[in-house]
Amino acid sequence: MKAISQILTTISAGIFSSAALAEPLDVGAALPVIEQKNQDDHAVKLAEVGSAGYLLVYFYPKADTPGCTKQACSLRDSYAALTDKGVKIFGVSMDKVPAQKAFKDKYKLPFDLLADSDGKVVNAFGVPNAMGFSKRQAFLFKNGKLVWRDLSAATDKQAEDVLKILNAK
Repeated sequence: MKAISQILTTISAGIFSSAALAEPLDVGAALPVIEQKNQDDHAVKLAEVGSAGYLLVYFYPKADTPGCTKQACSLRDSYAALTDKGVKIFGVSMDKVPAQKAFKDKYKLPFDLLADSDGKVVNAFGVPNAMGFSKRQAFLFKNGKLVWRDLSAATDKQAEDVLKILNAK
């Protein structure tokens, strides 16, 4: 099992490194002016939502897969602590709206998931992607400016990592 995991990690690293179309956002960069549909097929304008306070935009490869579920549930389980610090959360994958809806409902996620099947959001953030999968990354904005990024985001420790940054500020 460990060998299979290592092979998949090597393959995905090769795919993602060759598929990167843009550099990831640098700390201090403005939140991209981008609009995408959420799990309920409603348009979300990230720059408007993130213009005041904290906004976490995290990317995951595929809804309802083991690592992506751990990442989402980490944020779900720490949702109160994060929102107490004024953080709004959006998860992004290249899945379609119905898959995002099913994922949100199945795990009772209290935040929106963006269905980025056309890759507008991953490309605007410079997140490597290939064959309909984005790399796992996370970006924290304050008042529309990037204050922290994790280009190799954790799964079950995603919320812990964000809270550490917030507590240090």
